[in-house]
Amino acid sequence: MAKNYYEILGVSKTASEDEIKSSFRKLARQYHPDLHPGDEVAANKFKEINEAYETLSDAQKRSEYDAAQSAGASGAGFGARGSAGGGRGGSFFDEFVNNMFGGEHRQGGEPSANGGDISLNVTLTFEEAAFGTQKEITVNRFEACQSCRGTGAKNGTQYVKCTNCGGAGKVRYAQETPFGRVVSMKPCNVCGGSGRIIKEPCTVCGGRGSMRKNSNLRITFPAGVEPNQIMTIPGEGERTRSGAKAGNLILTITVLPHKLFKRKGLDLLVDIPVSFTQALLGDKVLVPTLKGNKIAFTLPEGAQSGMTFKLKEQGLENTKKQIKGDLLVTIDIELPKNLTKEQRQKIKELNESLKPEQYDKAREYIKK
Repeated sequence: MAKNYYEILGVSKTASEDEIKSSFRKLARQYHPDLHPGDEVAANKFKEINEAYETLSDAQKRSEYDAAQSAGASGAGFGARGSAGGGRGGSFFDEFVNNMFGGEHRQGGEPSANGGDISLNVTLTFEEAAFGTQKEITVNRFEACQSCRGTGAKNGTQYVKCTNCGGAGKVRYAQETPFGRVVSMKPCNVCGGSGRIIKEPCTVCGGRGSMRKNSNLRITFPAGVEPNQIMTIPGEGERTRSGAKAGNLILTITVLPHKLFKRKGLDLLVDIPVSFTQALLGDKVLVPTLKGNKIAFTLPEGAQSGMTFKLKEQGLENTKKQIKGDLLVTIDIELPKNLTKEQRQKIKELNESLKPEQYDKAREYIKK
């Protein structure tokens, strides 16, 4: 359904230019996003008001809109078309917001001031994430052309200073808005914001000043990196021809599983099998560590399968916070198979010598 710009601004179809402007000012102040932070309804209403005003405040656009409405055409489609190609370089809303906050309104097709971010996935082994490592990462990004030294001009010298902006790359311009005269800066439309006019383009990069290539970076991953952790490497994203601030390299880390260990924060978890005699009588048990050596701990007499024992500060280390995790050892009691006749007889004799009260769970079961 077509939008009715007159209804949006609350004016009649015969409203004068002053009436339209007065109504717009009132509604713009009422629904301005600064007065309704986080309110999407108000933000959308504000945009709608600006869309309507942009059309009805321009005599030619208003005439075309009225004709389209009379013919039953879509007013909304007209408004969008007017915003995109109305000769003002963008919608009134964009101009208004950029001017209000001192931003630069960029014409279509111009690059942003700063370089864009580059996102990559990096896979580390369990040990690399635990102890920290350095890895070489290949990043495909725009780099300054070496032939023209990023100028875009042949031999880096075939250009002259732009006379329109004096080499600054920006020009000051004034605009009349419903809220008064606004003066701001915008990229020079003659040199495109570079501050120079190329006399003869570089034959290597075609005058672009940059070329996409693979760059190898050596990245340090600290000890204790978490799975799915995101690391930001400032200034290693896309470069810009103008020499403005480069974007960031954003790394998402995947950690491969280990054959023995699992991880919970800085704690390491490991399951180890013990014999039923070790569990019955107690024993010194050797436990592997992530570094490859083994440490001994005392398994108490009568240990039960599933029990977890904590070996303090034998887990991972956070060097930045100077804290260490623990090694959590869970025992799994394994029963022997393929018993000989003699072994079966000895176990039978042992079982007959045991009393019911020597079994905690059986004793509780009998009570219930």
